[in-house]
Amino acid sequence: MARFITVGAAQSGPIARSETRGDVIARLIDQMREAHARGCDLVVFTECALTSFFPHWFMEDDDEIESYFESELPNPATQPLFDEAVKLGIGFHLGFAELAIEEGEKRRFNSSVLVGSDGQIIGKYRKIHLPGHVEHRPGDPFQNLEKRYFEVGNLGFRTWRAFGGVLGMCICNDRRWPETYRVLGLRGAEMILLGYNTPDNIPELPELDRLCDFHNQLSLQAGAYQNGSWVVAVAKAGVEEGVSQIGGTSIIAPSGEVVAIAETMGDELIVHRCDLDLTKPYKEHIFNFAKHRRVEHYGPIAQQAEAIPPD
Repeated sequence: MARFITVGAAQSGPIARSETRGDVIARLIDQMREAHARGCDLVVFTECALTSFFPHWFMEDDDEIESYFESELPNPATQPLFDEAVKLGIGFHLGFAELAIEEGEKRRFNSSVLVGSDGQIIGKYRKIHLPGHVEHRPGDPFQNLEKRYFEVGNLGFRTWRAFGGVLGMCICNDRRWPETYRVLGLRGAEMILLGYNTPDNIPELPELDRLCDFHNQLSLQAGAYQNGSWVVAVAKAGVEEGVSQIGGTSIIAPSGEVVAIAETMGDELIVHRCDLDLTKPYKEHIFNFAKHRRVEHYGPIAQQAEAIPPD
């Protein structure tokens, strides 16, 4: 029996610093309603979907920094999104800045959650591959201060049985690293959900600017194919607070083929009915890890990367 998930990838256009959580939640609810009307089981929102992408500017005041973070989900501001999901009977993925208290310490993470159609959180991920720098670089046209505002995620790459399949999450820069997809693949991921805020220029490496869109798609398509998984990648697109970001929200099949891609740089929903059984030719044959992966012959460092049992 075929297993299908109809997925809506909900690209966000720019979010101004002046927009409130309520303003943004209203936009997300509009996209959620459109996703429901188009038959989606799951709608995927982007990285740090509730605010402007604040790592693009320098701040020193903790209160100002933490105004962009959520200390719990749902909270009064985000509860309407959870309520709408229950009303519509649709699941969602949401990226957000997380303020956590762990062992009496305040900690900040770039996080995402997977939420079921009952409004309950199924799983959480915290971004591992943080790009950028800690120090202020006033000579740059914008900042990339994730290393200043976030800690490295401490939950690892996990998968969850949900929506009739096995789903995993990663965030933005994680998508560029083959280890991300491989660990999720070893954990049986049939679909990987992610959001990204990616500028279309690199101040330190302007010679690579022309390749920003290409490198985005390359990493998504290679990760999907080499691990036999669907990949749903959702952008914050357009010029936000002076920073021009790529779009390219897309849904990638386990073959590595792009089956849906956004055409604008604003709020836009793309939809695809994903057959999870299309993962089988890759997971059971071409990239059957148990049959064909030979870690014992890779050398001493690679031998540490043994297969990880599913949760």
